[in-house]
Amino acid sequence: MLYLRLVYESFRFAWQALRSNLLRTILSLLGVTIGIFAIISVFTIVDSLERSIRESMSFVGERIVYVEKFPWIFKDGSDIPWWKFMQRPSPNTREFRYMHENLENADAVALVARRGGNTFKHRNNSMAGIMLQGVTLDFNKVAEVPIAEGRFFTQQEVDGSRNVIVIGDEVAQSLFPFGTALGGDIRISGQKFTVIGVMEKQGAGLFEGMPTNDKNSYVPFGAFGKLFAGGPRGVQPTLMVKGRVDDMNLQNLEYEIKGKMRTIRGLKPYQEDNFAINRSEMMADAIGEMFSIIGFAGWVIGGFSILVGGFGIANIMFVSVKERTNIIGIQKSLGAKNFFILFQFLFESVFLSLIGGGVGILLVSLVTFIPMGSLEIILTPGNIILGLGVSVVIGVLSGIIPAVIASHLDPVIAIRSK
Repeated sequence: MLYLRLVYESFRFAWQALRSNLLRTILSLLGVTIGIFAIISVFTIVDSLERSIRESMSFVGERIVYVEKFPWIFKDGSDIPWWKFMQRPSPNTREFRYMHENLENADAVALVARRGGNTFKHRNNSMAGIMLQGVTLDFNKVAEVPIAEGRFFTQQEVDGSRNVIVIGDEVAQSLFPFGTALGGDIRISGQKFTVIGVMEKQGAGLFEGMPTNDKNSYVPFGAFGKLFAGGPRGVQPTLMVKGRVDDMNLQNLEYEIKGKMRTIRGLKPYQEDNFAINRSEMMADAIGEMFSIIGFAGWVIGGFSILVGGFGIANIMFVSVKERTNIIGIQKSLGAKNFFILFQFLFESVFLSLIGGGVGILLVSLVTFIPMGSLEIILTPGNIILGLGVSVVIGVLSGIIPAVIASHLDPVIAIRSK
């Protein structure tokens, strides 16, 4: 009951200070409000950007290892000349079959080749700029292929390199505006393909030019080879391997892939790898590092405003101690302990800081209603807690010295003060 009364009196004194010196209090709390607004708004936008980018890059997949010629990220100190990367062979169907039959730590293995900028035609309708991918049978087990209508490829269609195709929603709407696309014919580079599946609508990504399933399409790997030449100067396939759920860090799978690739390519122990093993976590880590720098900048920007706001609250508390010195003397003469006086002013400081921080968070919540195209701004509970937590810390730091001074006042001297 004592602590509840202490909290109640602290809130009452803080409210009286707000009412009696409204303009002074608002100006003093403005720094905390601006600081919390700057920090939480930066974190909210950063979190929203990171989430949108990760969703837009969902095509990379989870728990997937990519075997390619080039690494996605070049390590510091790497002295391999660029022409050695160019001389590396690309994964081929022979290596794909070997990995498919021998990998023990993989859930699925697929071979995929990509070619962008294709033009599809259906009667008098045509559409340009389409991504065409040639894939093997288990590609839908490695990557996500959300089918809205129809189906994915069968074993017979992939083995026979049949001219069948799965297209994105935007491709289907453009080429078949007045009916279903299933069973329709599409011409690609003079060859006719039959539509057997249409993928779910994904919508526009955060950045223009990022791949989406809406302008994507899949054909069997052999059928893709009839359209585009392979080899060093042609389309170069990528080997995709999905790790098992129990191998969360994919280290066992990566080591196994490295050993199997060196074996099938006949590399001797002293020879360096002529392939690169990339993991989807590499891109996620790079994104995380980029946004951590932006978050640090947000702390720096908002830190100065919070510092000014902290001085403002400290000024209010010093003035409050000065104005209530006589009351403090009366309280202490009636038996109030030092800690009671200390916590009374400390709670008041925290309460004032929370008001400033709460207004800042309210402003951030209003920002989330501003339309920003495909970017959806969401104020998460974590950022709200962070803002309130920072406000509490600022309130404690700003009010601790005035509270200590008030708690150590001599009651006789304090009563005589005016």
